[in-house]
Amino acid sequence: MDRIIERYRKLVFFTWFLTLDLIMFGAFVRLTDSGLGCPDWPGCYGKASPLGALADIHQAATDMPFGPVTLSKAWIEMIHRYVGALLGLLIIAITYMAWRYRRQLGRSPVLATVALVAVCVQGAFGAWTVTHRLMPVVVTAHLVLGLSLLALMTWLAARERPHLAVPAYAARLLPWLAGGLGLLAAQVTLGGWVSTNYAALACMDFPTCHGEWVPEMDFHGGFSLIRALGELPSGEMISQSALTAIHWLHRNFAFVVFLYLGVLAWRMRRVPGVSGPAWLMLALLLAQLLTGLTTIFFQWPLLIAVLHNGGAAGLVLACVVALVRLSTAGGPPLRKL
Repeated sequence: MDRIIERYRKLVFFTWFLTLDLIMFGAFVRLTDSGLGCPDWPGCYGKASPLGALADIHQAATDMPFGPVTLSKAWIEMIHRYVGALLGLLIIAITYMAWRYRRQLGRSPVLATVALVAVCVQGAFGAWTVTHRLMPVVVTAHLVLGLSLLALMTWLAARERPHLAVPAYAARLLPWLAGGLGLLAAQVTLGGWVSTNYAALACMDFPTCHGEWVPEMDFHGGFSLIRALGELPSGEMISQSALTAIHWLHRNFAFVVFLYLGVLAWRMRRVPGVSGPAWLMLALLLAQLLTGLTTIFFQWPLLIAVLHNGGAAGLVLACVVALVRLSTAGGPPLRKL
């Protein structure tokens, strides 16, 4: 029985790590404009890899030298798909073990089943991202669902990791942390909307935007959901004021999240069992502030932009771990140390 438990734990932790890596790589795909590196799905011009599609890729690159298709972008896109397929297989294995050995594991298999459903939905949105030609609402949903899958995998992994018992008085922080996770989810969605609309450089100054605290903005155009990339619902090119509205809202809501989670993490930092996630939250909040400002001042360097996406994933991770541990307040630890 101990061997089964250990295998399950190793599988869960490896899958959790791969999920985090895939999210980071997904940000790299998006930020390098590789989402249409292979403009069909699931293959690349009907082939299993770019090696079989060299002629099609070369022709597309020749016809549109500055278009979305190049050999390097095709490989970036296909590697992302390969890793996503591997992740799906691993979650199928986790779900199988969770049901097959549910008595030995002492865990309900429901959470693993939810993760399996989530990765299937995520795969569907990955396909629609290509078939809908990077439609912003689809790409943003793909990002948000990816972070939701990370939250589920973190939940699964957090149940298996040893930690100190959380005192009963800490239970009062649980609803506050749930609220903070909701604010973080809203901010992540806004960040995804900024990225998928290429609005990161809509405001090049700070703390003002175009030299004003409240610049001219078109919220209706900026937050119209059903439209193609770079366009308004009418088919016209998206305006600068619409992009400014997207950027401005994400930038200013970030301070709300920073203050809320910062105060909450500061209060949790001395609570046994959750001090580790609390310190991680504080570090990541500072890192997010730094990378966000660096993105503006250095005009969106690729590495910093990927790290900014990774910081958002890290905050989700830290909040979920703390939430799982606070849910055990007043009881024994999840596993004995």
